[in-house]
Amino acid sequence: MRRLALASTLLVAGCATAPQEPVAQPATVPLPQVRSGILGLSVAELVAHLGNPTLQVREGAGLKLQFRSTRCVLDAYLYAPPGGGIERVSHVDARLPSGVDIDQAACVSALENPS
Repeated sequence: MRRLALASTLLVAGCATAPQEPVAQPATVPLPQVRSGILGLSVAELVAHLGNPTLQVREGAGLKLQFRSTRCVLDAYLYAPPGGGIERVSHVDARLPSGVDIDQAACVSALENPS
């Protein structure tokens, strides 16, 4: 019986792996949103700047306006300040018509200059 216990212990010990050095993981840093020149604009200012949106959707307390060109799609999200007031652009997403993310400022420029 002792031999069986000793053999089992040696067998299990042989399966153990050597201690590994921990691999340092790079810190994930959120990328800042690129200033596209439209953050902080009201609905009226945004429409005056980019023209009429192709899509307007009320999402809870916010408003999503979508602008499209042959070169890009821009979603502007507008929210009123906590105390109330005029809704203003607080977030912008920009992508190619295929769905691939692109630089926001480049998309705004494409919408401003559709030629």
